[in-house]
Amino acid sequence: MNMDKKSYARYVEARAPRSPLGKDCLWAFLVGGGICLFAEGLGQIFTRLCHMTQENAGTTTSIILVLIAVTLTALGLFDRIAKFAGGGTLVPITGFANAVASPAIDARAEGFVLGVGAKIFTVAGPVLLYGTAAGTLYGIIYWVCTLLVA
Repeated sequence: MNMDKKSYARYVEARAPRSPLGKDCLWAFLVGGGICLFAEGLGQIFTRLCHMTQENAGTTTSIILVLIAVTLTALGLFDRIAKFAGGGTLVPITGFANAVASPAIDARAEGFVLGVGAKIFTVAGPVLLYGTAAGTLYGIIYWVCTLLVA
C-alpha cells in the first residue's frame, strides 16, 4: 500500500478512536486535585496535631507521597490509576516518583548495578539534567544582571 504522508494522516485520523476530551480532563482534574487535597490534609495533620513547622510538614508530606507512589508503581497499580486518571497522577510529585521508579523496577532482573543503577534515571534523567542546567544558566544570568545594576 503506497500512500503519501497526507493520505496516510487522513487514513489514520479516520480510523483512530476519538478520545473523550471532556471526560478525560474531568478525571485528571478530580484525581490530581484529590492527590493535592490528600497532601494538604497530611500537611495540616503534621502542623496542627504533630506540631511540626510548615517546612518540616511539607518535607514529610513529600516523602510520604513519594513512598506511596513508588509502592503503587512496584505493585503495578500506579499505571492502572494513570490510565484512568490521565495527567492527574502526574500533577504533584507522584508522577516524578513513578518516572524514577518504573525503569528501576523493570530492570531489576538485570541486577542492582547494571539493571537498577543504570536504568533508574532513564526517564527522569533528562529532566534532572536539563532542569539543573537551565537553573544554573538562569542563576548566572541573574547574578551578572545584579552586578551590572549595582
